[in-house]
Amino acid sequence: MGHRGERASRLPLLLLLLLLLLAFCRGRVVRVPKGPLIRVMGTEVVIPCSVSDYDGPSEQNFDWEFSRETDFVRIVSTWDSTFTSEEYQKRVGHGDIKLRRSSNDAVELVIRNIQPTDQGRYKCSTPSTDATVQGNYDAEVQVKVISDGLSVSGSKARSSMSLRLSEGDSFKLRCSAVTTSPEHTHLHVTWQIKSGSTWRDILSLTHEGKFQPGPGYEERYRNGDIRLDTGANDTYRLSISQASSVDGGVYRCLVSEWVRGADSSWQKIQEKSVEIASVAIQRTALDVVISTSNVSVTERDSLDLICNITTDRSGIFQAEVMWYFSASPDDTLSDAQVLLSMDHDSVVSESTLISLSHVDRNAYRLLVRDVDVEDSGYYFCQAAVWVPLHNGSWHKVVERTSAPVSVVVTALEPDYEVFLNASKTPKFSDDPTELNCRIANAQDTEANLRFTVSWYYQQRLRSDDVVTKELLATMDADWTLLLGDRSRERTQNGEIIFSKKAVDTFSLRIQWTSESDRGDYFCVISAWTRHRNNSWVKSKDVTSASVSIFWATQGPVFNVSVHSDNPTIYQGELADLLCIITTEGMTLEPDDMSFDVSWFAVRSFALDREPILLASLDRRGIVSQSRRNGSSDLSLERISPLEFRLRVHGCEDHDFGNHYCIVTPWVRSATGVWQREPDIKAKPIFLSVKMDVLNAFKYPLLIGIGLATVIGLLSCLIGYCSSRWCCKKEVQETRRERRRLMSMEMD
Repeated sequence: MGHRGERASRLPLLLLLLLLLLAFCRGRVVRVPKGPLIRVMGTEVVIPCSVSDYDGPSEQNFDWEFSRETDFVRIVSTWDSTFTSEEYQKRVGHGDIKLRRSSNDAVELVIRNIQPTDQGRYKCSTPSTDATVQGNYDAEVQVKVISDGLSVSGSKARSSMSLRLSEGDSFKLRCSAVTTSPEHTHLHVTWQIKSGSTWRDILSLTHEGKFQPGPGYEERYRNGDIRLDTGANDTYRLSISQASSVDGGVYRCLVSEWVRGADSSWQKIQEKSVEIASVAIQRTALDVVISTSNVSVTERDSLDLICNITTDRSGIFQAEVMWYFSASPDDTLSDAQVLLSMDHDSVVSESTLISLSHVDRNAYRLLVRDVDVEDSGYYFCQAAVWVPLHNGSWHKVVERTSAPVSVVVTALEPDYEVFLNASKTPKFSDDPTELNCRIANAQDTEANLRFTVSWYYQQRLRSDDVVTKELLATMDADWTLLLGDRSRERTQNGEIIFSKKAVDTFSLRIQWTSESDRGDYFCVISAWTRHRNNSWVKSKDVTSASVSIFWATQGPVFNVSVHSDNPTIYQGELADLLCIITTEGMTLEPDDMSFDVSWFAVRSFALDREPILLASLDRRGIVSQSRRNGSSDLSLERISPLEFRLRVHGCEDHDFGNHYCIVTPWVRSATGVWQREPDIKAKPIFLSVKMDVLNAFKYPLLIGIGLATVIGLLSCLIGYCSSRWCCKKEVQETRRERRRLMSMEMD
């Protein structure tokens, strides 16, 4: 245990010693590529040199020297213009030898048109900027210059040829590349095309023996449409099948020679190219047009469209036709629906109601029988031209799509009328009401036609407000009854009954008609048509005239108004708003009347914004207020049986706007049942909130005047004290004898 503790205690010490040793061993490192560097005569040579782990300024300087045997000759320097020896001054002055800085700590020695005399050792040195001399300050690399043994050529007949091909044709191009280099080198062959100002790679056979397609040619290489084959006499053949317009341009063979360096990495030592051919691809013209423009067809009729195809293609070819349908003219082919197709072997896809026939060599007819409303939309035709290949397969050379044709299928609307009558009309409350909605002059209701009903109610109002209709119940296509909010609960309780008395008659019965049921009723008969997919689509709506359910009642007529003694107030004051209810007709006792009162505000000069609920008081005396953001407060109270007061305490500027109240009267009948009367909305009154300028600036002015007075008095006091005690000086006067002047007479 003791030995283990000693080892553990020594471990941090050993680590510290190791770190100190590494710190002392750190020094400047100058690096050049590992040689020998094999380069071809006449090419440009670039030798990089870098330095690391140095002290001093970030930008380092470099000196380059050359030696064929033992002595080094100075070539060029980054910091000394007089460094260059006499034998290199001319080449350096002409720019054939120069230094190119790649970073603060790296440069490149560039030698243009290298010659066998440039073969030897190149040394890169860095002047010392370190505090202590550590590491290496120079590095050497051997450069070997070999003769140019690479030759690249095209066709033996001529250096470049011109080819004119049709779209879909195939062609082959050949080039020859051979090297007689004394070193073990590999060739990298790339076929390129120039259709504009730049060359693009098509397919390469790399120096490592791998095939590499250029950008955009990967899929065609995988499909076998583009191949690169090697043959006898060091030939490299490019084969392109199914040529398209993008294959037109100038083709060249680019060959580079590579050698493996001392670090086992491949280095390109030279590159040559030769233009092989100029290829022009003549595009196949194809025009696809539908013979008719916009078409209107009546439901159950047939739709007949013809697609005309014209092409300048000669020889053997076959056409492929495909018809599409789309709901929008802007849809793409992927979004459209395929109706029918005929391939280049004249095989037509199957369909029961749609047929595709070959009228003549250039015309293809689409026939849609028994059209439906759902067949309305846009139809377009797509055609393609296929040509045979040498291996017996077919290749598509061109494809075009026609402009869409708009087809409108007009529905066969059934002709019928709708009448609404009341078989039972209430004369008093709790009497039954029965309404019958009848279909007249309808065609024979065959299997493809169905009628449903919707019942609506409109309340009668005493004001000029717009009356909105309320849905009581409606039927969907399978006669399922859907209830509205107004009648849901009473229908479930059996108080309201919706029924179908006959094929052409629908009934609405209210078992016990209440005061709230008074108003106008009407029905809507909808005609539904069955489509080919057995779905039902509404084709027509017919609305009946309204029937009024109303009887005279002994109850008063209520009116509401809003009043304020002072609608213009200042901030911080109290605003009083009164909601006053008046009655006409029969007079009721206060105990037989009750009211729900709600106050609203519209925060604008015009009534163009949504109203905001301020507060409400129900007939049981419970007050509810909405959440407020400001510091003002609200209170709502009943000050008399027919008057309700809203107070805004501590008004702010956001309390302005149009204010009004909505009153819901409740009247107790002779049987003691409370009945709700329709809501009554008062005409709004505008509340204006102003700022009291005098009160707003009164206290700041008084405070300012007071502070100014105090500061003035304090300044006077400080000045007096300073002059009295601090600035007082004692003046000693020389005593003078006082002598009387003698009068001149005495003299």
